[in-house]
Amino acid sequence: MANLYKKDAPFQVYISFKKYLDVLEHIRYNDRLEYRVNYAKSLIEKTKNFREFRDGFQDVSLLEKNEDLIKLLLADLFPTGLTNNEIKAASIPLSNITFNYTERFKAILKDAGKDFEIELRNIDDDEFYVFCCCLIVQSYFKRDIKSSMPFYYDIPNRQGIMKHYKISVNADFTEVYPTKDAKIPSEEVIDTLLENLDDFKLWKKYFPSDSWVLKGFTIVSLVDCTSEVALSDLKSAMIQIDPEDLSPDENLIEIFKSYFDVAHLSFGLMLFNKKDQQLEKLPIYENVFTNHILDFWINTLDEETRKKTFNNLNHNSRPIVVSNIENLDYDIKSMPSFRILRENKINSFMVIPIMKDNELIAMMEFTSPIPNSFNGIKLKKMEFFTDMILFSLNRFSFEKNYQIEAIIQREYTTIHDSVVWKFRNEAEKYFNASLAKKIYTLKQITFKSLTPLFGFSDIRSSSEKRYHLMLEDLNQQIDALHEIFSLINSDSEKYMLALEIFENELNNDIKADSEQRFQRLLRDEIHPFLQGKLELKPSSEIKAKIKDYFAKIFIQTNLFYTNRKSLDDSITLVNRKLADVLDEAQIKAQQIFPHYYERFKSDGIEHNLYIGKNIAPDLHFHSKIVHKLRYWQLKTVCNMELDFRNFRKDLPIDLNIASLIFVYNEKIDIRFRMDEKRFDIDGAYNSYYEIIKKRLDKALVKDSTDRITCPGKITIVYFGMENQREYLDYISKLQKKGILKNDIEFLKVEDLQGITGLLALRVSLA
Repeated sequence: MANLYKKDAPFQVYISFKKYLDVLEHIRYNDRLEYRVNYAKSLIEKTKNFREFRDGFQDVSLLEKNEDLIKLLLADLFPTGLTNNEIKAASIPLSNITFNYTERFKAILKDAGKDFEIELRNIDDDEFYVFCCCLIVQSYFKRDIKSSMPFYYDIPNRQGIMKHYKISVNADFTEVYPTKDAKIPSEEVIDTLLENLDDFKLWKKYFPSDSWVLKGFTIVSLVDCTSEVALSDLKSAMIQIDPEDLSPDENLIEIFKSYFDVAHLSFGLMLFNKKDQQLEKLPIYENVFTNHILDFWINTLDEETRKKTFNNLNHNSRPIVVSNIENLDYDIKSMPSFRILRENKINSFMVIPIMKDNELIAMMEFTSPIPNSFNGIKLKKMEFFTDMILFSLNRFSFEKNYQIEAIIQREYTTIHDSVVWKFRNEAEKYFNASLAKKIYTLKQITFKSLTPLFGFSDIRSSSEKRYHLMLEDLNQQIDALHEIFSLINSDSEKYMLALEIFENELNNDIKADSEQRFQRLLRDEIHPFLQGKLELKPSSEIKAKIKDYFAKIFIQTNLFYTNRKSLDDSITLVNRKLADVLDEAQIKAQQIFPHYYERFKSDGIEHNLYIGKNIAPDLHFHSKIVHKLRYWQLKTVCNMELDFRNFRKDLPIDLNIASLIFVYNEKIDIRFRMDEKRFDIDGAYNSYYEIIKKRLDKALVKDSTDRITCPGKITIVYFGMENQREYLDYISKLQKKGILKNDIEFLKVEDLQGITGLLALRVSLA
């Protein structure tokens, strides 16, 4: 049996004219008009020797052999007077096999080319099968199913423009009935099937392949709906953006050709950068779209002319439409921009600004070498998808920003807001290059000629405290073990002796590895011994002592940690409180002038500020900004000290802090270190500044054993009398506010390795 469908179907299909011949029989014996009776009788007589016309056939070649007879038979259904207007043909139901075309349909197929094969659009095999089953349910089981699935033929015209035709089908001359192998589903099963239209396997279970017969022919009528389909395709192409693959629809140009009915068409699109007042290409469209006129605006117009043009567009956003450039005035033809049209063989074009809230978002251009391709009517068609273009551009911008942020986070880690713009610029270049399938190496991020501000609030003597608290913890642990071993007695003498040796070493002659050796003794011998004792079910007193001992152990080290934990908790609290004061004050400092800010927590808080025009090139920078930020820094460090006073009493371990500010007048450069994901001083010359910073912490007053920093006082280290006068002025302001005392000390700093001439001011907090 020949299969008239390319797809699997529940039907055995037979071409048949039986139902139409039955209509003619009815006319022959029942019509009152003699000419109609004679006409019907004549047709029946002409076909009586072709039994297959009534019984049905599957040999498609018979359609061509009997073309004239079929045309005569179906003449009433295909009026000659409408043959040049209607797009109509007879068809094998639901197949791509058509015949008996109107003259207009013939012309359409001829223009498509002899190799063109007509096919239904956008329907997969499973959808087709279920749709065929629905026809059985509608025809045989008399269920009223209104199919909402439209069918289309896509047929190119002579110019190569893809035209889209919606199909309407007249199935009056078809019949459907089951074969002996068919399954007749119950009404309940049909209800279930209709509730599960997507379940192809379920439908095929009740309607197996070739289990029904579809006999007859249909009449298909086509309506040209190219604009509607192209518009729908345009909307789909604009909406469908894959965040993982921001690539354009390669068919977009073809869709535009269909929509505007222009065979030779180029399309260009550029975003408008409001900040820089210029158009920017979209990298994903670089190999798809062609920007002739917009490219000219970017590359040829000087900056002043360009800004003036875009400013005018913001106030007068009317598009430019030229049907035929030959009709332009002589003055326009003499302009340089006209030469661009000639060079690119543009004879008709539209340039359309895309606006949102009266602001220019993007520019589009449509160009064609064919005169009169574009006009006011074509421009009017733009209104139907302008909103979709806006949506697509907004969606693209969102995805672009999202991926740029991802690049920044991946390549640079979290970046301070004041410098993130430079990372964004570099990440955007990387992003655009990746979209255009180009290789781009991320450049180093540097900021040059910056004025540094440095300060710290150091927790005084934290190392000494940690050492003494370690001894307390270890001695308490040894005492607890002595107590346990004194109860155990047997088998513990060697451990008692080892503990006495360690106790003597800790309190008299501690060595660098004393703590590590004690840890090994505990881990390898003492703790396994005690755990073994627990398994032997000792007395309740020994059991309680051992459990209490293990409860005090810090699991990672096998050591008592109570006293050191109190110190660590105290340091953490101090760091958090001081950092909160500094971070909150930073909000106001950034308002003075954007600058790079970083802070570090260790045993205290250290902060760096870097100020300069390169951080915020769009803003006016002057020397007074540095003075304002230096005063802000001194005031903030004072507030950190005062805040510390308030919460010091609540610390588990009593601590004290000493604060210092270092004043440095030379400009320095900073560079983002990709390996460490942080900024660092750039260049050997600038490293002098870092050396001074590192040595100030332990620096002494010259000819003295006292450190330059002192709890309860602010120390300001500087070079030269100019800085001294500047900071005396700041101190005076804070003294008037009751923040600082009138006890200024003028100090010289001891010569550090390779560093001489440092001076210092030291003043107490009120």
